[in-house]
Amino acid sequence: MPAIRSAAGPSKSSTRGKIKGYDVELTLEHRTEGDTTVLDVAGEVDVYTAPKLREKLVELVSDGHYNVVVDMTKVEFLDSTGLGVLVGGLKRVRSHNGSLELVCNQERILKIFRITGLTKVFPIHDTLEEALS
Repeated sequence: MPAIRSAAGPSKSSTRGKIKGYDVELTLEHRTEGDTTVLDVAGEVDVYTAPKLREKLVELVSDGHYNVVVDMTKVEFLDSTGLGVLVGGLKRVRSHNGSLELVCNQERILKIFRITGLTKVFPIHDTLEEALS
């Protein structure tokens, strides 16, 4: 099935900062594919950047997007703050009878979900196509 984009096209936001001399960046883009909103996340999701992800998820739910797929295939780092934001997003969409599913195929990120037991909470897919089917 071909991708269906919103009339405005993808929406993109980015946050960048420096921590101990290192660049830290989080890029967020969302688009609509059918009745699902895909949120592409790239970069590091940590205590410094997670608030931007939280804001985006709150914005999407406030705008009526209750079926969300978070594509994390370009996430380089995820800490407990980022996990908390994802759990909060899941609670928000579920309060509207929606769903939040993840796309993640990187072992280092998947390991975090396994260790925390969140593989039992989130549907996690290897590919975006699998998540959208």
